[in-house]
Amino acid sequence: MNDYLVKAIDKTKNLRLLTVTAKDLVSEAQQRHDTWSASSAVLGRTLVGSLLLAGAELTDKEELTVRLLGNGPVGPTIVTAQADLTVKGYVKNPHIALPPKKDGHIDVKQAVGQGWFEVTKDLGLKEPYTGQVPIVSGEIAEDFAYYLTKSEQIPSAVGLSVFVNPNNTIGEAGGFMLQALPGASDELITRTIKRIKELPALSTSFLDGMTPEDLARKILGTDCKLLEKDNVAYKCDCSKEKYAGILETLKTSQLQAMINEDHGAELTCSFCGNKYHYTEDELKDILAKKNAEKDY
Repeated sequence: MNDYLVKAIDKTKNLRLLTVTAKDLVSEAQQRHDTWSASSAVLGRTLVGSLLLAGAELTDKEELTVRLLGNGPVGPTIVTAQADLTVKGYVKNPHIALPPKKDGHIDVKQAVGQGWFEVTKDLGLKEPYTGQVPIVSGEIAEDFAYYLTKSEQIPSAVGLSVFVNPNNTIGEAGGFMLQALPGASDELITRTIKRIKELPALSTSFLDGMTPEDLARKILGTDCKLLEKDNVAYKCDCSKEKYAGILETLKTSQLQAMINEDHGAELTCSFCGNKYHYTEDELKDILAKKNAEKDY
């Protein structure tokens, strides 16, 4: 089990913590989208944060989508996470590499820019719920924490890390999400935040072999209780049938143009890069189905 998420609670049962290691899934995203360093850091952190949020809030077949809508060079970043702790995502501009900051780290804030942070949850109700807050940091971890505190009234601390090697491969990835439960005292929260601030850099710790269990004990104390351990993975649910359904929603004139002028169509999934080709005859079948449903 290389990539996995751990849920834990402190001894007072007033603090909930999720920790995750996600090198393999962020590596898959980097390879699928051929992201360069800044784009990898932005996409990777958003993938990890979305997984933590899904682990904290989703059940059954629920899903959530995080949209990081910044005006920086990376452009919008879209990530969807499922209750089963699978995740997929993409950045608009994958080939962004920026000069490092003075400390040598990737300038994620510059890559993201200013804008909006949105979370849409599909909880099986009639309409999905969307919460939106301004991007307050651009470092992404702080933006997840601000969203939780302001939009969901859950006092939270979030740490996200993606280490990108000089050749653009992913060296490590992981993070944590701490949430204060209703009974948490100010003293308990202050003491725990102090522990977090005293932690070494997450990327260095993960590279040195720190596990999610280790991180949980460093944050909550060695007397914390580890509740669950679950696999996480990069997984896209696209299929040729699914995209055929999307083609069916196009205007009749658009489908007819594909048939008459292009004699086929090829669609590419933004989340995973898979390509789906439709022959002229397949498009005619989609158009016939569309017309039959309209007549019905």
